[in-house]
Amino acid sequence: MAYEHILSERRGDVLVLTLNRPDRLNAAPPAMFDELREALGALDGARAVLFAGAGRAFCSGADVGGAALGSDNPGETTYEALTNHYNRAMAAIADLGVPMVSAVRGPAAGIGCSLALAADFCVASETAYFLQAFVNIGLVPDGGASWMLPRLIGKARATEMMMLGERVLAAKAYDWGMIHKVVADDTLDGEAFALAERLAAGPTVALGLMRRGLAHALEVDYATAMLREAENQRAARGSADSMEGGIAFLQKRKPAFRGA
Repeated sequence: MAYEHILSERRGDVLVLTLNRPDRLNAAPPAMFDELREALGALDGARAVLFAGAGRAFCSGADVGGAALGSDNPGETTYEALTNHYNRAMAAIADLGVPMVSAVRGPAAGIGCSLALAADFCVASETAYFLQAFVNIGLVPDGGASWMLPRLIGKARATEMMMLGERVLAAKAYDWGMIHKVVADDTLDGEAFALAERLAAGPTVALGLMRRGLAHALEVDYATAMLREAENQRAARGSADSMEGGIAFLQKRKPAFRGA
């Protein structure tokens, strides 16, 4: 399907979604996140998703400033853009049943930072940086950043990012445990795709249950998390990939997972 603000490409079992406004450092209007949500709703058998940005940036943030400043009520305009567009896409990402990888070069700022870190694995090039610049323009973090960052890097570092509004370079982001890996700029696309391809060859049902189970476990007590694990294990045990994994183990060979 053709989109205005993103590119969607199926490469084997991986759906590659590329933010495609390179002349604006992939600044994201609400319609871009609508397109992301639509593309994620039409996986058509894809078993992993890779997010990337065209050109020299991942995403420089949301692009709603003009509409908000030209509005009689800019706060309400921004609220509607978040609740009706950006947040709906982020919720779809959180609920997706397949693993996701983000490939970040250049800035991942504002909503772009949230999008990059919403992936299960964030692979960043040496030129990448992560930025919560809202304080510099008198705004507050959005796109789930206030939920996500404390859980990834702790309250003190999340507070630093939000209240000081300074760049966190890729190397520091890795040291903080915010991202999965830092690679050379010229190897980013290949390494990120290889990881997505590896995940796409895995037991898709189990991987989807893992990513949802991890998010659920952050919000509940120990006993409730263990009950969710048992329920997920029951679901995973009933999958064809689980059967294949057991047979492959007994036969001392590598399993050939089919994603079912």
